[in-house]
Amino acid sequence: MITVIGLNHKTAEVEIRERLAFNGPKLEEGLKELAAHPLIKEVFIISTCNRVELYLHSKEDISEELIKFLSSFHSVELQDLRKSLYILKDMDAARHLFRVASSLDSMIVGEPQILGQVKDAFDFALQRKTTGLILNTLVKKAISAAKRVRTETRIAENAVSISYAAVELAKKIFEDLSTKSFMLLGAGEMAELAARHLITNGVRAVTVANRTYERGCELAKEFNGRAIRFEDFPGELIHTDIVICSTGASRYVVTKEQMHHVMKERRHRPVFLIDISVPRNIDPAINEIENVYLYDIDDLQGVVDSNMLERKKEAERAENIINEEVEKFEKWFNSLDSVPTIVALRKKAEEIKETELKDFFNKFPSMDERERKAVIQLASTIVNKLIHPPTAALKNDSEDKDILIATIKKLYSLNGEEE
Repeated sequence: MITVIGLNHKTAEVEIRERLAFNGPKLEEGLKELAAHPLIKEVFIISTCNRVELYLHSKEDISEELIKFLSSFHSVELQDLRKSLYILKDMDAARHLFRVASSLDSMIVGEPQILGQVKDAFDFALQRKTTGLILNTLVKKAISAAKRVRTETRIAENAVSISYAAVELAKKIFEDLSTKSFMLLGAGEMAELAARHLITNGVRAVTVANRTYERGCELAKEFNGRAIRFEDFPGELIHTDIVICSTGASRYVVTKEQMHHVMKERRHRPVFLIDISVPRNIDPAINEIENVYLYDIDDLQGVVDSNMLERKKEAERAENIINEEVEKFEKWFNSLDSVPTIVALRKKAEEIKETELKDFFNKFPSMDERERKAVIQLASTIVNKLIHPPTAALKNDSEDKDILIATIKKLYSLNGEEE
């Protein structure tokens, strides 16, 4: 039986998720304790800021024991825990992991980090040898499904955060960001995040202007850029292609008159300004100047909302891919019931073949090597053709498989041999 038991951002508040996190040495301790359970064959744990999940292959349903384990291991009251947990089994558990790896169960649908987190969790368990055939195959199929979702849908193509939407707009205005200069005006958290995204996307020439010069120097060092005094930023605008502003000022710090002068000195080369400040720090009238592109927080939110709708449409296509991949995994999983019988049937046929060949060669000792090889080949062909129909029938996913397995065991006297 495959089981997943856990909680996530949809079922539990952050306080509960924090208390149940398997961080630091807890992950190794928890994995070791679960792997030692006599009914658990395989196990791995996913623990992130948004979810904590135990994945198991066990001999029987031990859901209640797992709930008590989580309660005891993390010192959380059972009643507080039960209302936050979900328990899924077999193909429901498989579908859940496929959706998690494909970021369909994430707080932000389409975010790429979760696939890496699934891989890391699996690798951690793999190195400690707490997984086996079932969970290894399950995770590999989940990763494969996630890759299909990435390549066959556009679920991750549209920015769904304010900071990244700013970068996407910059890429539309400037084809090559690596040749553009960038100024961070102020040091709000969202502006810093947008700056990091810009640098990740190729921007190299970075200038930081902050009211606290020391803080500006720290950021400039972090961004491999340079810091200037805040009062010096107007002159620096002439040499800047992209500006992200978040100063916390109660008035406009960049005015229309300033930008007229800047654009004249720039010979009207395009400039992109992003005002993430609330209240706004850049005069919206600047947008009236030719080749000046100004976006504020509401503009960016509009882009994000539009992109979220697109992601939801792509998520529907992704769900169809998940359905296909779960169906494939289910066929493989169900075929495992037949494997011992198939192995026993093949073993029985090979034993009969070897016995009959031995008797035949004893009766005809004068046969040369070429003739002996021809007889062996003929015997192998006959055996393969005889056992192919029952083997194929056993591999097929059918409702009467249990009856078929019992019939073949009885017909070929296989009871006990497949063990």
